[in-house]
Amino acid sequence: MKIIDAHAHLWLKQDTTVDGLPIRTLENGRSLFMGEVRQMLPPFMTDGVNSAEVFLSNMDYAQVSAAVITQEFIDGIQNDYLMEIARRYPNRFLVCGMCEFRQPGFLTHAKELLDGGFRAIKIPAQRLLLKEGRVWLTSDEMMQMFHLMEERSAILSIDLADGDLQVGEMEEIIQEYPHLKIAIGHFGMVTRKGWQEQIKLARHENVCIESGGITWLFNDEFYPFHGAIRAIRKAADLVGMDKLMWGSDYPRTITAITYRMSYDFVIKNRELTDKEKSLFLGENARQFYGFTDLVELPYVKNMSE
Repeated sequence: MKIIDAHAHLWLKQDTTVDGLPIRTLENGRSLFMGEVRQMLPPFMTDGVNSAEVFLSNMDYAQVSAAVITQEFIDGIQNDYLMEIARRYPNRFLVCGMCEFRQPGFLTHAKELLDGGFRAIKIPAQRLLLKEGRVWLTSDEMMQMFHLMEERSAILSIDLADGDLQVGEMEEIIQEYPHLKIAIGHFGMVTRKGWQEQIKLARHENVCIESGGITWLFNDEFYPFHGAIRAIRKAADLVGMDKLMWGSDYPRTITAITYRMSYDFVIKNRELTDKEKSLFLGENARQFYGFTDLVELPYVKNMSE
């Protein structure tokens, strides 16, 4: 089985503002996060750098062949670094570019990103419900960008607000641009009321769902995340297992569990068939994102074994 992580993050330093509140890298894996100190990274990442090399070490250990690197406003825009690592490790990472969607004028930047080699663009749409006014996903500028992306065969990676708040906008986008590939993140914000409405978007041919953050959303339950398995089964009943992809939301989720644990709860579960596990953990993402030449990674025994 070749495993692909459809939702992870990388950054050199957090230094940004969201909703008027600062987010800054501190030390020992901690960050100032919108008014409080949070453990953003595992404490052994003392310099606060969430690098590709550390992630690759985790991926090799956990036998994860490739990963999709998304972005979020809380980490700051990381386009320069992500393009650098895409060039350095072309068979391990597919990276998403991100624009400042909270302000008008992003269409020009999006075109520059696509011209510069980005094959995907990320929208943290849950961050677009601004106090000064909502940024609509169906605005003229957004729709022009989606048209451009469809023409360029670029992929849209998008995280939505809880429930069905932005589902109507997504339906309009999907109808207008039926050949635009769309990955809905955070498993539709499973554990929040109305999450199934986001999952149902994958009934459209060009839409898939990725599970980035599912272990965070079921953190109160914790490993082996039986509730997450039930949610995966429910989503498969709604749209089919061939529309679902595993994502870790690395590195934030590995402050509570190891990277391998973010997927081996699926492998060890007996409610899913081997075929379903293979589809969810890699095969669907390989086809959706177009990964080729995936590396073979041998299992290395722990000293404790």
